[in-house]
Amino acid sequence: MRLIASALMTLALIGVGSRSEAQTLKADYDISLAGLPLGKADLSSTFEGPKYKMQAGVKLSGLAKMLTGGRGAATASGALVGPQPQPAAFAVTSRSSSDQRTVRMGLTEGSVAAVEIVPPIDEKPDRVPVMDDHKKGVVDPVSALLMPALATGSLTDAANCNRTIPVFDGAARFDVVLSYAETKKADLPGYRGPVLVCNARYVAISGHRSLRPSTKFMEDNKDMSVWLAPVEGPRVLVPVRIAVRTMVGMSLIVASNWAIDGASQAIPISADQAVKAGAAQ
Repeated sequence: MRLIASALMTLALIGVGSRSEAQTLKADYDISLAGLPLGKADLSSTFEGPKYKMQAGVKLSGLAKMLTGGRGAATASGALVGPQPQPAAFAVTSRSSSDQRTVRMGLTEGSVAAVEIVPPIDEKPDRVPVMDDHKKGVVDPVSALLMPALATGSLTDAANCNRTIPVFDGAARFDVVLSYAETKKADLPGYRGPVLVCNARYVAISGHRSLRPSTKFMEDNKDMSVWLAPVEGPRVLVPVRIAVRTMVGMSLIVASNWAIDGASQAIPISADQAVKAGAAQ
């Protein structure tokens, strides 16, 4: 469930155009669980040269809001360097009807320099210890969704789907392993064009509760995928749809609006080519 929470809190997209010009993206997402609306997420991202800054928020609605009061906000900043982002700072605050937790993290050249969690995570006998090596060469959950091109050719080259993302959220270290599934044409508010469909796997490393049923479920979960849209200017791929099977049904996070400096990114495609992001459950 930690992977799902991170995804809900930290969805990030970036704009097209020259990396030498500052750009701002404002995006909205619809969140659903087992076919029922769960809430919305919003994002504002600013990029200037290789540097990025992001602010994201999520707010549950309806019954989910009544039961949990869930909402949160996250920020991240760093630089796009090499095959994965190099974050410098990450912070997230999550609130429910019963408590609130804030995580702040500083990183230097891909390694965690400092972490503050308030209130601290409860120590449990089955919690796997986080070792120093687990904090090296990592990205925070926000920065993890910025995916620089791995292949030198087309951004929709299948090779760009095949990657392992080493994530540390301040308390737990896990890998998200992506592998190519297929290429589709997507028709979404603000984006129409090709997307890479990647299968996703969750690999727990440390910081997780090893005896929790949810941990076992997620490690065995083969029903997770992400749709990556190409962004030609900075040569990155960004998620426009994330699907994760949970213990209570399918969780979907789908872009409902995607505008870069007030304009959407669209590539004309025929109606019979378009695939609605919410259609494939």
